[in-house]
Amino acid sequence: MDKQTSYKPEDRDIGAVAEETRNLRETLSDELKPRELALEHGVENIPSVELLAIILRTGTPTLNVVSLARHLLNRYGSLSVIAQMPISELTTVKGIGPVKALELKAALELSQRLNNEKIDRSVPLSTPERVAEIFKTRALALETENIWVIPLDSKNHPKSKPIIVSKGTINSSLAHPREIYKLAIQLSAAAIIVVHNHPSGDPTPSKQDINLTKQLIESGKILGIKFFDHIIIGKEREGQTSYFYSIRREVNLGFE
Repeated sequence: MDKQTSYKPEDRDIGAVAEETRNLRETLSDELKPRELALEHGVENIPSVELLAIILRTGTPTLNVVSLARHLLNRYGSLSVIAQMPISELTTVKGIGPVKALELKAALELSQRLNNEKIDRSVPLSTPERVAEIFKTRALALETENIWVIPLDSKNHPKSKPIIVSKGTINSSLAHPREIYKLAIQLSAAAIIVVHNHPSGDPTPSKQDINLTKQLIESGKILGIKFFDHIIIGKEREGQTSYFYSIRREVNLGFE
């Protein structure tokens, strides 16, 4: 019978032990760095990859949390795309389990909801640039066309946050002037702005968009509610002059 051998710690190669210790120290250090950076400089002043690393909290035995966050961003291309991914897809990434995927989705959903509320009612919405900036982030995450209405007072200050009145398909939205003006009537608004997104990224209005705008202008005149503008939000793309389109500015349709 062979003589049984016993394991002794001193039998391990000292170089291997040192390498494992160094790797562990670097991994722990890297996982703390995003938090330290945020505490020292403020969360608003650190890159997205570090913010993502803070949400993820830990990496894997072979990938520190910053590298895991960077891998996630590289794989999907942007935070807005990650926000659209179902939990089942996120868990296919090594190092992202169901709980971590759920926490990530929850954090990104809160971010989107905060952006939806991000409208200063003390600042008038007198230019399409101001309106487009409010909707720029939220529109990026959408795969279907949505229509929002912003009711305004007589000085173009918003009377409420933007309200979704229609959720459409991948290439068309269905909205009736009655539904669009309903909120404005309830709030005794003096005017409204209508905003919708083009998931394709091209903000150029379709024939349907122009026809809807004409209907809204005429309906507003009958109701005594000024139709201020119809703004279409696309995406910033190379060779495109703007990510949004103001029908009031670009098309002569008889706006007041």
